[in-house]
Amino acid sequence: MSSSLTSEAVLAQLRGVKYPGYSRDIVSFGLVKDVQIDGTRVTVQITLTTADPSIPKLIEETVTAAIESLPGVSEASVKLDVSAPVSKALQAEGGSLPQTRIEGVKHVIAVASGKGGVGKSTVAANLAVALRGEKNQFRVGLCDCDIYGPSIGLMFGTQERPTATDEGRIQPIRRHDLNLMSMGFLLDDTAPAILRGPMVTRYTQQFLRNVDWGQLDYLVLDLPPGTGDIQLTIVQTVALSGAIIVTTPQEVALIDARKAATMFSKVNVPILGLIENMSYFLCPNDGNRYDIFGSGGGTKEAERLGVPLLAQIPIQISLRESGDKGAPLTISNPTNPTSQLFLQAAQVIRQKCLI
Repeated sequence: MSSSLTSEAVLAQLRGVKYPGYSRDIVSFGLVKDVQIDGTRVTVQITLTTADPSIPKLIEETVTAAIESLPGVSEASVKLDVSAPVSKALQAEGGSLPQTRIEGVKHVIAVASGKGGVGKSTVAANLAVALRGEKNQFRVGLCDCDIYGPSIGLMFGTQERPTATDEGRIQPIRRHDLNLMSMGFLLDDTAPAILRGPMVTRYTQQFLRNVDWGQLDYLVLDLPPGTGDIQLTIVQTVALSGAIIVTTPQEVALIDARKAATMFSKVNVPILGLIENMSYFLCPNDGNRYDIFGSGGGTKEAERLGVPLLAQIPIQISLRESGDKGAPLTISNPTNPTSQLFLQAAQVIRQKCLI
């Protein structure tokens, strides 16, 4: 074996191979599972989850070319392990895939955004409450998947610490008739979560798989903004009933919202709808409407995606105050017009989950 031809050298070379349609490389996505070197021959094993038949072929060609360009390589071989996304596999087999479902949960719904600062967690918290129904006829859980910036504990007014069962399963925090889990329940308020990629993936799986969620009709996943390790781990390993994209009307937010929508479409997760947050401001003094972040962006984007615009949530002081006080607006004031918008959106989501 050439002294320069090592697994580390091969991986370094593969960090230049981007996943089609993304700016991130296949190594950071965790798709390269093994590198074997036999003299001057290199074999790489790659695992993919995609319904697009062109992606495996493109990755194989790009990886082969990248390895063959390394000094000392005479032959490159790529072994691809390609699996269909959950929804495609279910359709093909006419059954279920227990290993991809969360035990006891009927529907898992991801709430996502392409960028931070659009009020996604506020939307997720109020949607989770709204999904219970006006008479609490549905059982709902909410998982704060933002390892680095958890906020659900604050929004639901609890600093409780989870306990574990004799079997080692984590008991979620029960608050306002919801089952809750968040990294914020495990850390002090001032303690940051300093974690790298593999640990982030591990914690995400622990929250989803090792929490005793009980029997739920809906589990809402409040994803961190963007399309990084956590999001990819979830869309590739969890049977999602669908995703909801949160944006604001301004173009800079819509650009990133499109990236989030593209991520879900690449793994065949249906977009249940789009919610435009901070849509407008109604002045309490004169009743005039002010489109602070522009107008019409959410409507046009929903039309482009071919999905419903579930709600246009206004900028409202009481919506912010209720979250800061630990009781989302849909709990503290369910008759508020904004609460009614969340309840109406939840009704549409429930109907789409049954289709």
